[in-house]
Amino acid sequence: MNDTTADGGAGTATPDAARRPVIVSVAVAFVYLTGLLSILLGILVLLSRYTQSSSGDVLVVSLIGAAIILVGLLIIGIASGVARGSRLSRIALTVYLAIQVPLHALAIATADFDWIAAIQLALEIFTLVVLWLPPTNRFFRAAANARR
Repeated sequence: MNDTTADGGAGTATPDAARRPVIVSVAVAFVYLTGLLSILLGILVLLSRYTQSSSGDVLVVSLIGAAIILVGLLIIGIASGVARGSRLSRIALTVYLAIQVPLHALAIATADFDWIAAIQLALEIFTLVVLWLPPTNRFFRAAANARR
């Protein structure tokens, strides 16, 4: 039985989505989830500035919340590149997640979102581990070779 594509060719190569391993799809789903949860946590941290007593604490909590939101948006923006197998996107995502770790630690220290930030930290570490597993490495290597 021959596979046909939209252009009418028989037996042509399958699209990237069909060749992408399940582990990469799971990683991409966790990237989106991490980004969305970061935005939510950043909003909660930003809103917690109204419970702070001193004006210096208000500024610190506001900056931490804004930084968490910004990095969460960057993570969501880079997720499609990870899905396509872009090595640059994977490295940028690793850097963004490395920036998020101290931000979440600061959120735990300054705001009352210990359990949310701890869950977010665990999710980010899991995402990083999945992103650098050997099957994921093979996918990124194959995607880079296909673009050459």
